[in-house]
Amino acid sequence: MDTKKIVLASPRGFCAGVVRAIDTVNLALEVYGQPIYVRREIVHNKFVVNELRQKGIIFVNELAEVPIGGRVIFSAHGVAPEISADALARRLKVIDATCPLVTKVHREAIKYAGKGYTIILIGHSDHDEVIGTLGEAPGSIIVLDPEEEIGGLEVPDPGKVVYLTQTTLSLNDTRHIVDGLRRKFPAILSPASEDICYATQNRQSAVLELAKKSELILVVGSANSSNSCRLVEVAQGAGRPAYLIDDIENIKLCWLDGVRRVGLTAGASAPEGLVERVVNYLSGLGYPELETTGGIVENVQFALAPELAGAAQNTSLPGFVAKSQSS
Repeated sequence: MDTKKIVLASPRGFCAGVVRAIDTVNLALEVYGQPIYVRREIVHNKFVVNELRQKGIIFVNELAEVPIGGRVIFSAHGVAPEISADALARRLKVIDATCPLVTKVHREAIKYAGKGYTIILIGHSDHDEVIGTLGEAPGSIIVLDPEEEIGGLEVPDPGKVVYLTQTTLSLNDTRHIVDGLRRKFPAILSPASEDICYATQNRQSAVLELAKKSELILVVGSANSSNSCRLVEVAQGAGRPAYLIDDIENIKLCWLDGVRRVGLTAGASAPEGLVERVVNYLSGLGYPELETTGGIVENVQFALAPELAGAAQNTSLPGFVAKSQSS
């Protein structure tokens, strides 16, 4: 009988945007010292947030909690213009850690709204990224949750419609929705390049490969992480039982009954240290072998946030080589 094994997806875990955001917080703390405020979670992972909180970072829900003139970091998910205006009014020193791929969607929304288009934004209406994008042109954007029906959608001019998407959606679900939109609005435009980010696409593709070699898939990530939840859905869509776990405490032993090959991956905001904890835990349960599957190599890096570019030269931190996990 085959030895029990863990099959690791590659790529998995941190994407370049998440690395950039976390490094932004750490660098700001080194350069400016406490207090450093962060509006909302810098990335959607409770372990990352708790680790930064232990370093003295202060997380707030709204800017009203930041003292006048304080220093605040905007999360990787982006903010609406009204938040930026509020920060200016409160004389806050802002460092913007918005992922450049999210910023791209914001710019597309502004461009098409300026041309008089109705923008159908495919995404989860309660997600920080969607809320921020909606704020760029609220009078021109209709948010279409992936679970909603397209049939009831009405737009002022069916000849001037464009769709944009949240960057962390399921590729298959989005294709299905876009196909429906094209049937309803034949003239609908698509963004110049696909909005769903490279890391989301790569991790979903890796999970499909993982499903071929495993009987059960565990996805390391927090429940409010959209891309992590989508990985679970992709695995389930490939016919494998799949579960989202924050840490080893969430693993139920009954899931492993009769399972010889456990697939393991992590959402784009989940640190590799948590994956290693799961590997060690499963090894102790009788899964001694480790195999990696997936051939996509990521070597993506984003420029340093402009607010920190000059200050970074005078610190001991190595700078932003924002590479995601690919091995």
